[in-house]
Amino acid sequence: MHSAQSGSGESSAEDDLNEVAILAAAVTALGSKEARLERAEKRLPSRRYLRRPQLLPDPRNNTPWQVLCDSQDDRAFITTMGIDCATFEYILDSGFRMQWESLAIPRTDADPAGAPRLGRRSLTAEGALGLIYHFLTSAMPDTALQQIFALVPSTVSRYRSFAIIILRDVLRTIPEAAIEWWATEEECEEDSELIRARHPLLTEAIGSIDGLNLLAASSDNTDVENATYNGWLHGHFTSCVLAFSPQGVIKAAVLNAPGSWHDAKITCPIYDKLRDKTLLGYYLVADTAFPRGTSSIAGRIQAPLKAGQTVPTNAQERDALLARNRQLLSYWQTAEWGMRHLRASFGRLRVPLDINDPEGRLTLLEVCCRSCNVRTVRVGVSKIRTVYTRYW
Repeated sequence: MHSAQSGSGESSAEDDLNEVAILAAAVTALGSKEARLERAEKRLPSRRYLRRPQLLPDPRNNTPWQVLCDSQDDRAFITTMGIDCATFEYILDSGFRMQWESLAIPRTDADPAGAPRLGRRSLTAEGALGLIYHFLTSAMPDTALQQIFALVPSTVSRYRSFAIIILRDVLRTIPEAAIEWWATEEECEEDSELIRARHPLLTEAIGSIDGLNLLAASSDNTDVENATYNGWLHGHFTSCVLAFSPQGVIKAAVLNAPGSWHDAKITCPIYDKLRDKTLLGYYLVADTAFPRGTSSIAGRIQAPLKAGQTVPTNAQERDALLARNRQLLSYWQTAEWGMRHLRASFGRLRVPLDINDPEGRLTLLEVCCRSCNVRTVRVGVSKIRTVYTRYW
């Protein structure tokens, strides 16, 4: 009898423990759910996007973009997109309109080879080109693009990704957007003559060269973080090297290199061009700190004197050396101006680049460089300068 009562007591205690465990699990699940809801509520006010009720009803009618486009005002176009009306139409007619209207916008829920449904698109080809140039030439958040074009966030993202690829492909076919090395003696002599007009001691200089470091976001991947970290600048960067002609045209570009790489490693493709594709005697002008390559291209990159460098004791030779040095320093500034012009014109380069999208970064940089050449050749520096006076 005593044994039976003991067994019954143990069973009752076990049932009580099970009930407590179930109750504790329920409380934990309820608490976890409430915590998720609380976090969601806290995030809700900070979600930086607009929904359809907060936007103009029709993206094709009476939006800020439509008002701007209909104005056909060069100053307004240059201020907001960096190109004048004629250049805008030129890019459209060079293949952008045709590709926008003939290709299907990539979607996970649609056939990529299917026919485009132009009547269902929120933007025409003009609107798509305007969207991508508004994005490139400013550092504005997506909410501003949503307001200007009356588009919801998903549409802005999808159209932007599609339009920038089309723009890249079109710019590759436009002669004014070409990034091409000096090909003939006549071309070298033409640029050399422009330099001699202001710097007569730089007898065979044809251009200038410098490096450009663009801020990049940090990565959770240790290898990527180490590759992009620049110890000299104490930050994460994407590195580029650009060579400019005296006319402001980009003649060579090495883009999207890891920020930890030294300029000497990044510039190797340009060293090859100087050695194999440049006529004897012609050279580029660089900063004192810029690496001038190996002995195989000795004299092909020239720079001002370094601090503390020995100068001739002969007064005449010293004066001649210092006079040429001042002209080297003066002309090298054109590379700085070219970099400044590129970053001032394309505000997107002042925003940390996406570290998780190397192909997207390369496309962005290529489009900016080619667009910079189109601006320089077709619009002209003097016309741009009247609008961007604060940058000069």
